[in-house]
Amino acid sequence: MVANYGPHNKAQRHSAGDERVMLGVSLRDQIRNEEIRRRTRVTDIAERVAKLKWQWAGQKARKTDGSWGLKVL
Repeated sequence: MVANYGPHNKAQRHSAGDERVMLGVSLRDQIRNEEIRRRTRVTDIAERVAKLKWQWAGQKARKTDGSWGLKVL
């Protein structure tokens, strides 16, 4: 679970709103975001960001040309 603050939470709230619009659901319907995500089959944005971050780190770790990326890790 992601903390209730920071850029991840803001992005999650925004994508949840977009998904509500896709389904034609309002906040008054009191449907949880997990249920909306299941219906739309959209992946959680925080999970996607974490996956991309690990993929980037893996690419940089495998690089052997002495670029700056490995020094960052």
